[in-house]
Amino acid sequence: MPTYSFQFEKINLGDLAPSISQALVLAKAACEKAYAPYSHFKVGSALLLDDGTYIVGSNHENAAYPAGICAERAALSSLDMSDHQRKVEAIVITYQSESEMKDPLSPCGICRQSIAEIQHWQKAPIAIYMCSPLDEIIKVADAKHLLPFGFNNDYLKMD
Repeated sequence: MPTYSFQFEKINLGDLAPSISQALVLAKAACEKAYAPYSHFKVGSALLLDDGTYIVGSNHENAAYPAGICAERAALSSLDMSDHQRKVEAIVITYQSESEMKDPLSPCGICRQSIAEIQHWQKAPIAIYMCSPLDEIIKVADAKHLLPFGFNNDYLKMD
């Protein structure tokens, strides 16, 4: 049976590029604004665009599950998809939780698909920085590594 593998790297906080460090600061601030009265699992994210600007998002739960939205999709939904000039270079994700879990946070399946959709649309890789509350960081250089057999609009094209 074939196997699938990909490269990732663990990065020390002090080794982050200044733009990614700033994105982490913004993601942590967004985390503070999360609305998570049910799970008490607050998530913040920050997109770094290729023009040096940032878009942030936080998760917002809703008693009418699954009406809530994840932090990654909250940020991505603010991206102007009609502007083909600006691209997402990276997304930084962090969280706060009352649980004992302290590992870096990976995007959920819906967020992976959403990130992959943006990456496919812009035809350029998106680096994903998955962070823990203890500032442990895992970087994946290309979103396709988190969704290796992803679905995109190429499957939907009709002749």
